Amino acid sequence: MLWLADAFEAIRDFMELGGPVLRWIALVIFVMWALIIERLLFFRTNLQAIAKNIRADWEGRAERRSWNAHRIREGMISRFSMETNGQIMMIKTLVALCPLLGLMGTVTGMIKVFGAMATSGSGNVRAMAAGVSQATVPTMAGMVGALSGVLLVTLLTRRAAREIEFLGDSLTMDH
Repeated sequence: MLWLADAFEAIRDFMELGGPVLRWIALVIFVMWALIIERLLFFRTNLQAIAKNIRADWEGRAERRSWNAHRIREGMISRFSMETNGQIMMIKTLVALCPLLGLMGTVTGMIKVFGAMATSGSGNVRAMAAGVSQATVPTMAGMVGALSGVLLVTLLTRRAAREIEFLGDSLTMDH
């Protein structure tokens, strides 16, 4: 249990080192990963059942060649696409937001450095160091958050496109 307390203390110290913007970055990364995990679980559990139901509905149709049947097929694929791509756009937005928040942390940290230099000159290295850490830590955290999300959002996007294409190919037009 001592390791847990040490880990919590290290995280707290890191969060204080990065300043207030780092809390926002941490929140964005947490929400992004919660949505990524939700999508991964969706692909693992619900996706195949939804596709199976759509295929059964399509195969249960007596007529599949008319213009109306083509529109119904497109609607089925579209609904499946919407469910499959559910939170992927939000994840992409959060991935893009991470480096922007990191940049905001850089700017606020540099403002702190310039403020320390204005009040005490360039001789107060300790005050400048606090501002530099508030400038660099959020930048690093924003980039790490974005990089961790980019890989997964790419994999999720490809998987969604592959599943949608597979469903479209499996809804045959014969009959």
